[in-house]
Amino acid sequence: MDSHDRSGSADESRGSRPEAVTPPSPSIGIPVSRPARALLVATLLGYALLTTTGILSAGMPPTAEAISLLLLLPVLALQLLHSTPGGSRAPLPRRCLTLALQALLTYFPVVVLGTYWETMAGYLAGSLLLLLPPRVAWPLYAAVGLSMLVPPLLDARTVIESAAFSHTTLLPGLVLYGLARLTELAAHLHTTRAELARRAVTGERLRFARDLHDLLGFSLSSIALKSELIHHLIPTHPQRAMEEAGEVLTIAGQSLADVRRAAGGYRTLSLRQEIRTAQTMLDAAGIDVRVRVELATLSPHVETELATTLREAVTNLLRHSKARHCAIEAVQQDGLVRLVVENDGADPAHHNPGPHSGNGLGNLHARMTALGGRLETGHGEDGTFRLLAEASAMRTADACAELKEITFPPNGSAA
Repeated sequence: MDSHDRSGSADESRGSRPEAVTPPSPSIGIPVSRPARALLVATLLGYALLTTTGILSAGMPPTAEAISLLLLLPVLALQLLHSTPGGSRAPLPRRCLTLALQALLTYFPVVVLGTYWETMAGYLAGSLLLLLPPRVAWPLYAAVGLSMLVPPLLDARTVIESAAFSHTTLLPGLVLYGLARLTELAAHLHTTRAELARRAVTGERLRFARDLHDLLGFSLSSIALKSELIHHLIPTHPQRAMEEAGEVLTIAGQSLADVRRAAGGYRTLSLRQEIRTAQTMLDAAGIDVRVRVELATLSPHVETELATTLREAVTNLLRHSKARHCAIEAVQQDGLVRLVVENDGADPAHHNPGPHSGNGLGNLHARMTALGGRLETGHGEDGTFRLLAEASAMRTADACAELKEITFPPNGSAA
């Protein structure tokens, strides 16, 4: 086996392959941000209507009344602009400019015309909360509310009447701030749902590709090896060739069953069965095998991942080495299970540059990491290659559920 066989495409590892599954369109269905946005606009218009009614019923001179009504339109437009999702991320100079313009339009009728805006000052208070950092926005919000106490007091109004004007400033400001944040949150939620759907589709595609690689790589290598053996046995040992052919049929049937299980969801494998199969495979290849198994009860997820690791190790041994001896050790001790595969005949300089050289060790490393375990590989000075996989013997289904969400580089590594 050769741990250097790690060639792959950087674009593919980032999921940018042109044939990647197209994510669901965010436009499917009614975005949740639309009702929130409609509620915000309706509230803004309601406060504007309330202010219009107050201006018309205040008995102001016609000129002051007309100017106040005309100023409602730009104030409303500015508030709509400030309430747009993402408005707080606009450049600071632009935010300060629009806030200054809104403040000028808000206080002009109060200072110059002596009229009372009531809820229009609430627009300004809400905009301050939306566009400025909290440490600045909240003091300014309070200052706007307190400023609306002054004109009624100067007009010989009672303190209670003055407090009502301040209240109609502070409360609308909070309402508009809350609705604008709700609209932004709803838009963010809709975008996040679309992104999660895209990742789920991509993750399932990669999971299926990973499982097919791990399943068929071992099975096809077994079939190829035994078919070559049958080819040599037919002239001299026809009976032995018939027996090997029967084993090929068994492996092919098992491969078909494994593929069907992989297509249906998560599959379980037996580590002990895989060790026996690996021993048979290596014996048929003329490799001397030493096996040590000391296992008790294992979590199905842990056993499946270790069995998959063993499959990949044996597949790479047959493909990338000229081994004559191999040692397989599966030992459980102190709550940990350790799988070691060591063989000779490895070429440290081996590197397969082909675009389809396999996912191999990249998959295995991600699998063991997801289990909370570790995978170590390395070459020895005497031409040996050693693979060690270790994990906790018992892992719950919840702890291992993330295995289906692992994203692997399509061309990660081979032995």
